[in-house]
Amino acid sequence: MTNLVALPIVLPLFAAAFSVVLGRWRAMQRLLCITTLTATSVISVVLLVEVDRHGPVVVNAGGWAAPVGIALVVDRLSAIMLVVSSLMLLTVLVYAIGQPGAERNHVGFQSVYMILAAGVAGSFITGDMFNLFVSFEVMLTASYVLLTLGGKREQVRSGMTYVVISLLASALFITALAFLYSATGTVNMADLHLKIAELPSGLRSTFAVLLVVVFGVKAGLFPLYSWLPDSYPSAPSPVTAVFAGLLTKVGVYALIRSQTLLFPDDSRAATVLLVGAAITMVLGILGAIAQDDVKRILSFNIVSHIGFMVMGLGLFSVAGLAAAIFYAVHHILAMTTLFLVGGLIEHVGGSSRMSQLGNMVRSAPVVAVLFLIPALSLAGVPPLSGFVPKFGLIGAGFTDGQYVVVAASLVASLLTLYSVVKIWIGVFWSPATEPTGGAVHAVGRLGGPLLMVLPTAALFALGLAVAGFAGPLYELCERTAGDLLDPRAYVEAVLGR
Repeated sequence: MTNLVALPIVLPLFAAAFSVVLGRWRAMQRLLCITTLTATSVISVVLLVEVDRHGPVVVNAGGWAAPVGIALVVDRLSAIMLVVSSLMLLTVLVYAIGQPGAERNHVGFQSVYMILAAGVAGSFITGDMFNLFVSFEVMLTASYVLLTLGGKREQVRSGMTYVVISLLASALFITALAFLYSATGTVNMADLHLKIAELPSGLRSTFAVLLVVVFGVKAGLFPLYSWLPDSYPSAPSPVTAVFAGLLTKVGVYALIRSQTLLFPDDSRAATVLLVGAAITMVLGILGAIAQDDVKRILSFNIVSHIGFMVMGLGLFSVAGLAAAIFYAVHHILAMTTLFLVGGLIEHVGGSSRMSQLGNMVRSAPVVAVLFLIPALSLAGVPPLSGFVPKFGLIGAGFTDGQYVVVAASLVASLLTLYSVVKIWIGVFWSPATEPTGGAVHAVGRLGGPLLMVLPTAALFALGLAVAGFAGPLYELCERTAGDLLDPRAYVEAVLGR
């Protein structure tokens, strides 16, 4: 089983290299990348079953034992994120192949996309902080290229904002690692769990808050989210879907991993997380309801709902963390589906501005259905998948006496419903009030090209499956939360003691 651990990183890197060679043969290039992501998805599912039954699986790169060597670790949390991210990357790639635009016009799209997949997998699997930094940089370097594909002035301008803020966050991250290594003599996460506990409480709190800031930028947490609503809407739809569904969740994953493993009982960091979560939820959704563009409304919704996940982390309880993990899974699926639907809306209507769209429930009823269910799930309407983690978060918040953050989550949920109903009415029921700003494509029975609609429908069905199997999945999330709050099995698996 240990032979499988490195494959989610290695396979996409090999695929990226061969994609460059196969650039003249687009069909072979596409087949290679789809096969790679399919294999990665299967491997991720196998790893999830293994670690859920038998505990973390560890590989020491080069045969050097931790903490000296590079440890690759798959536990329940990383396996869950690997499964969801692999499936999402696969479906979005098929969508990109079917959409006229980014993938068809740029021979390097497939290779850069595979590098992004390798960076995402590396972020979830790595067992030390420095290689988390490296994986972040691999992922972000690929994202810079994908974000500016096409070279339009608006894309480049928005992309520069994203690049500058990401580089500042990366510089802060490597600086924090330098101080952390100076204080402890290690960057291995399991070893840090033991050695940080020996530091003075003030220094521990400083490191905890510093890492909250670093990963808060990457997750889009208040007040570090300003780059997100400007950057995402300007990118091609498949790229936006990947960014919306996945990249911010890598930041959330890093927050959960670092805070639970390195700073499990730091009250100052917990306070910062809860305050940041409450403000992020409210300000993000207020930004959403002020917009008139489908992609911008959804982008501000990303910001708002990051706050729900951080709220679960800030509670530092099994109930809160389990809800946060389930919420991350739900949010990846729901937001990716909604942004893919946003691409269909733009393809059919020639614009993503609601004032230039209208009556699409008649012209594209399939697209209307594909939007409505994940939109209601995002708002937390029962019995859809978004209701389960929201209910869990509210219950955990009441149990912990965090009434202000619970109130913020309820307000954000109601305003989320308002924001998606605004899209539903403006795009699908009301007539357009302005002429269309772009090219309008012919609408078939499906409301778009087959390879755009089928991946969207697949994620739509997966979201319904998460709702249908919410009980067993939530139990898995509770076991994962228990592991995070009692990381002895993780530490023993990595260090052997």
